[in-house]
This record gives sequence, C-alpha cells and structure tokens, in this order.
Amino acid sequence: MTAVRATRREWAGLAVLALPTLLITFDLFVLLLALPYLSADLKVNSTEQLWILDIYGFMVGGFLITMGNLGDRIGRRKLLMFGATAFGVASVISAYSTSPEMLIAARALLGIAGATLAPSTLSLISNMFRDPKQMGVAIGIWAGCFSLGAILGPIVGGVMLEHFWWGSVFLLGVPVMVLLLVLGPVLLPEYRAPEPGRLDLTSVAMSLAAILPFIYGVKELAREGWAPVPIAGLVVGLVFGVLFVRRQRALADPLLDLSLFGNRDFSTMLLSLLAYGMIAATTLLFITQYFESVSGLSPLQAALGLLPGMAIAVVSTMVSPILARWIRPAYLISGGLVGVVASMVWFTQIDPDSGPTSLVIGFAVIGLCDGPLLTLGTNLVVGSAPPEKAGSASSMAQISNEFGAALGVATVGTIGTFVYRTQIADSIPEGIPAEAAKTAGESIAGAGAVAGELPAQTASTLLTAAREAFTTGLNVVAVVGVALVSIAIVLIMTLLRHLPPMNEADQGAEEDGQATDEESLEPQTVEDLPQR
Repeated sequence: MTAVRATRREWAGLAVLALPTLLITFDLFVLLLALPYLSADLKVNSTEQLWILDIYGFMVGGFLITMGNLGDRIGRRKLLMFGATAFGVASVISAYSTSPEMLIAARALLGIAGATLAPSTLSLISNMFRDPKQMGVAIGIWAGCFSLGAILGPIVGGVMLEHFWWGSVFLLGVPVMVLLLVLGPVLLPEYRAPEPGRLDLTSVAMSLAAILPFIYGVKELAREGWAPVPIAGLVVGLVFGVLFVRRQRALADPLLDLSLFGNRDFSTMLLSLLAYGMIAATTLLFITQYFESVSGLSPLQAALGLLPGMAIAVVSTMVSPILARWIRPAYLISGGLVGVVASMVWFTQIDPDSGPTSLVIGFAVIGLCDGPLLTLGTNLVVGSAPPEKAGSASSMAQISNEFGAALGVATVGTIGTFVYRTQIADSIPEGIPAEAAKTAGESIAGAGAVAGELPAQTASTLLTAAREAFTTGLNVVAVVGVALVSIAIVLIMTLLRHLPPMNEADQGAEEDGQATDEESLEPQTVEDLPQR
C-alpha cells in the first residue's frame, strides 16, 4: 500500500505556508535598503545600527530549538498562528518606532516570532505531504521561497522607499500575516505529539544562555577581532551548551532529543548544511563588497548583480526533488557541490580588473548547483526524524543554517580580512596621517572613506592597493570554500550512498509490504489525539 497522496487542499495549504517563508528573507533585504533612511530620521548611531541589524538573527537563533519543540507539544499550526500574530504586531511597532531603542525592541520581538515560522512551516509540510515524491517537491518550493524573498525584497523595498516613508517597508508583512491567519485554520492541518510531556523551562533558559552569547561572540569576533567581550561570549555559550547537553541526556522528555543525532542520515546532512552555510554566507559577503568597493557599483546595482544567481536558485531548489526520483540523493547532492567547488576555483583567479561579470556568473553557477543540498538535505533531516519530532528536526535544520552563516563570517571571513590587513599594511602610501592609515588598514570600505579626503594621486595609489589586498582576501576565502565543500562531498558520498532514488524507494516499500495503513498516514488533529 503506497503513501496517501496530497490533494488540492494540501497544495493550497503549501501556498499559505510559502507566505511566511518568503517573508523571512524579504524582511532582511528591505531593512538593508531602509537602514540609511531610518538612521537619519531616528538619529541612529553606528552601534545602534548594528543592533537593529543583528538582534533579529540573535533572537531567531536563540529560540529555534524552543519553538521547534514547542510546536511538537502544543500544535504546529497553533504555534504558527501565534507567531504570525506576534510578527504582524511587531511589524507595526517597527514601522512606527520613534526611537532606536523602540526599533531594536520591535526587531527583537520580530526575531522571537520569526523563530516560530520556519520550523512550524517545515514540520507542517512533513505532515501534509506523506508521499516522498510530493514531500520532496513541497520542500523544494518551500526552500525556493527563501531565494524568491531575496529577489523581491530589493525590488519591492526600493519602490516603497521611493514613494513612502521608511516604515512602510515593515508594514508589508502585515497583510501577509493577516492572510495566513485567515487561511491557515482552513487549509492547514493541526498536529502535535500524541504524548507531548511537559516543557522543561530550565532547558529553555539554558538553551538561550548557550546560543545567544555564542552567536553574539561569533559576530563580534568577525567585527572586532579577538577582544575580551566576544571571547567571553563564546566561553559562556560553550559552558552553558555543555550543561544543556548533560541535562538533555538526564531528562525523560528532553527539549532536544539527542537520539536524533544517532541517525547517520540526520547527522551527516546537518554537518554538511553547517559546512556549506559557513562558506555560502562568507562568499556572499565578499562578493557584495567586491561589487561595491572594487567595481564601484551602487548598493542597488550590487543587489541587481545577485539577482540572476538567486533566480536560478529558485528554479534549482524546485527541480532538484524531481531529479531525485531517478538519481540517488548522494550523487545528486555531491554532483551539485562539485559545481560549487568549480565556482570557488574560478573565484581564486579573480583580480581587481576582472569586473563584476565574472562574479555574477560564478554566483549564478552556485545558485544552480547548491539546490540539491538545500532541498534534499533539508528533506533528509526532517524525514529522518519520527513524525512527533519533526518540529525539533526542522529547527535543527534552521539552526545549521544560522550557525553556519555566523560561524563562517567569524572564521572564514576573518581569514579573508586578515589577508587584507596583512597585505595592505606594506602598501599604504607614505605621508598619510596615522589615523587615516589605520582606518584604511581595517577594511576596504575604510580605505574608500579615507581616499575621499586625500590628494588625487595618493588616493588612487591607496585604492589600488586596497582593491588588490581585498581581492587576495577573496581568493583565499574561495580556497577555504573549496576545502569545506570538498569535505561535505566526501561525507555525503561516503555515508549516504545507500539511499536510493525516490522511485526505487517507493517500489521497495510496496514489494516489502512496509507501507503503513492509510489511516495512520493522515495528518492528525488535536481532536483525534488522546487527551491528557
């Protein structure tokens, strides 16, 4: 007996789930565009700017484990509705903020609400689509919405900022959440674990005490270098992380079920997603800086330079599950990552005179080739967990992305920055004031700012040296990327070759009589489950 196939209702429900998924990246890009306007209006200083940008990510990363587990316990649709309401309220507060502190607090609330969206939507997909082929396609569409949000963000945000005030970009999320609140109860099934147990608040506090300081320390290391405060953040996070793990092992009903990591498919894909997240985030950061500081593009032009890669990524994430019907996941994912490695090798040859076109093409190739990892990898993580743990598994997939991005910028990004600082130290023209030389030696953006205050010949010499130093840093980041992605390829090919294509898996299930009864495959509702 084969798995129950989804009907039009489930596909309509997927469209509803796509709305908050799209909004996650959309919100980030419109904020980047609005930052200069709101900074001028609210008189935001540089430190407050960083908190406005970072607090959302801090809160999302800190609450993902808790929210994924909470959805398993109270109901995934219920948690999504709560999160959508909070996100809408926080969006209105952000739009009408009258001070930097008010906006930072609103962004923090947005982050907590945002932590409910990804794990809730992904775990609901695992309930709605029980046929492996359909589930793969659904997750591909879900993953593609992240790239689609990144495409629409700069376009829609630019139009809004041209005609309205900066707060209007935050209000864009309100009708999306209202639509989710109206359609969600009609089209989305409810699911919670049959015997959810009690939420351990001590574990919640310990998880926050582990994740928040660690993410803060990682981000500050990337920004400030080896300073006492970020190191202290890392130490505090690691200590509480150890204590959190020890407590989970002792609890009968833990916040995070560590037995999930005993599944080879689950742990291999989490590690691969983490490794790829490290290099993907760092490469994107350096490509954007190259566009603006080396090629001299405006922020809008730089954003447009990323659009081809993002558009191709949307297609790749949607096509990958279809190809997986005939190609083993290990081969498909690894083959895609070979293309990513080829792009990284291409980036090692970039020089200051290469121009933006080379990077636009390379980034587009990456968007084409990383779709199998992001889609099938997420599918394997969620599919490896039992249905009652799908929320926790979904949160772990998102945490791999969050930690990978933060860790990559702090480590791989720091390596690239170190190369820049080392190379330019011997190339700064003589006669530049000490303070200006120090600023130019910190970053290529600093060199650009200093050059505007120098004589034309001296400024030209400084900018040439800065561009060469930065490009060398980009080359080194690409070399590290080749190494990290190659490790992921080896892991996947070594540990996941046993997984068959989806068509063969379906045939094997039918022949062996291992398919479960139709009744057990239907999404459960709160009313269907035993009451405690």
